[in-house]
Amino acid sequence: MNMLVFSGSYVALAVKTGIMTGILSLTEGIAVGRTFASINNYNVDGNKEMMAIGVMNMAGSCASCYVTTGSFSRSAVNYSAGCRTAVSNIVMASAVLVTLLFLMPLFHYTPNVILSAIIITAVAGLIDVRGAAKLWKVDKLDFCACVAAFLGVLLVSVQVGLSIAVGISLFKILLQVTRPNTVVMGLVPGTQSYRSMAQYREAVRVPPFLVVGVESAIYFANSTYLVERIMRYLREEEERAAKANLCGVRCIVLDMSAVTAIDTSGLDALAEMKRVLDKRGIDLVLANPVGSVTERMYNSVVGETFGSDRIFFSVAEAVAAAPYKAQP
Repeated sequence: MNMLVFSGSYVALAVKTGIMTGILSLTEGIAVGRTFASINNYNVDGNKEMMAIGVMNMAGSCASCYVTTGSFSRSAVNYSAGCRTAVSNIVMASAVLVTLLFLMPLFHYTPNVILSAIIITAVAGLIDVRGAAKLWKVDKLDFCACVAAFLGVLLVSVQVGLSIAVGISLFKILLQVTRPNTVVMGLVPGTQSYRSMAQYREAVRVPPFLVVGVESAIYFANSTYLVERIMRYLREEEERAAKANLCGVRCIVLDMSAVTAIDTSGLDALAEMKRVLDKRGIDLVLANPVGSVTERMYNSVVGETFGSDRIFFSVAEAVAAAPYKAQP
């Protein structure tokens, strides 16, 4: 240990490169495993893969090996050759060792294009054009991540392709967290169900109520956006009512059946929005909050702010309990 050097001008670069290489190697190894797992209908445990890759590289570093992970091209060649178990790796390693020790002169004049053709032939069967087309129909960002990863691997390297795909995926996650989906809900005729008016064309508004559904957990990252979005719905509804000579909004019903969690910032945002609406003479009531959300509300000042008479089991119950009559 006294011969190890942890100082110098390249220590920071080595640490940064090591962390990035480790992350990319782990991502590549798990991605390769899950790709072939989906083809052969078996499951891959990401935790076990991480432990295996970590132990493998720790043991390899004792013999000055470079960072090792699951190779996509080598795995494709093995799969095309009919390999099914880990014994194939032992056979392959033995063959490589014999080749390096005794057969290298025979491969000296072998063109690289011949070796490349073996890999390309094996990998070509893994390209799923129909799967990419389905991604385009289902989720455009997933399709962009797929194409970016493909082009990055094809034109630059596996590391660059994976980095781009991971970056796009993280952007998608952040977008979903900070911009959760909210909908204006209406009453489906002949029922007591309130559904999204964008999804159910037959759903109708129920003046003087504005029913808004939140389809995400409420965190510090999206609480401000949700309040602004609800106030925007209120402004648009009042403008629509003014043009149609109808009564304005007197009550906002917040459907929280899809809100799976809420933090302190979310609770504070609800309390602040209620105070603002109270000054404008508009009630704010909550419908169908799940157990964990209700528990946090009553453990905070928000439970006192709303009270038991402002929290209902369903939107229909909230509308029926209002002191003013709904006018569909």
